[in-house]
Amino acid sequence: MFDKLETLDDLFEMQLKDLYSAESQLVKALPLMAEKAKDGRLRAGFTRHLHETKKQVERLEKIGQSLGVDLGGHTCKAMAGLIAEGQETMSERATDEVMDAALIAAAQRIEHYEISGYGTAAHFAERLGNTQAAELLRQTLDEEQFTDTKLNDLAKNYLNQKAM
Repeated sequence: MFDKLETLDDLFEMQLKDLYSAESQLVKALPLMAEKAKDGRLRAGFTRHLHETKKQVERLEKIGQSLGVDLGGHTCKAMAGLIAEGQETMSERATDEVMDAALIAAAQRIEHYEISGYGTAAHFAERLGNTQAAELLRQTLDEEQFTDTKLNDLAKNYLNQKAM
């Protein structure tokens, strides 16, 4: 992908490409997760996050355009692995309640990866003086943290108890 990472600008660009790939993969995975979810609240949450994720992809494209960087052509192997693990879990035989709890566990792993990536990229943007990119990345970071909190609440206050 890069010959060398020589500057923070290079690393920032790499992070953006990785996030773009991760979100693009997630746009394809979320409908499958929503379909597999049996609990209506969980299914609705996955559907809402799909729409949010599409907006996040658009934000990344906006940042890429402002920097003159093509964000395509890279595959986020971490997201591919997280999605593959989730798909493996979805193929298991489980009760509806246990499957919903497993879907939340998989989704939270994904959210935590995204939270880490967006936090790092936003910090890089700030250090580089790109306040517009930092603002857009922080907006997405806030959304990812909110999604994680909603998933956590649903798991702890309802679905995990049903799965017992």
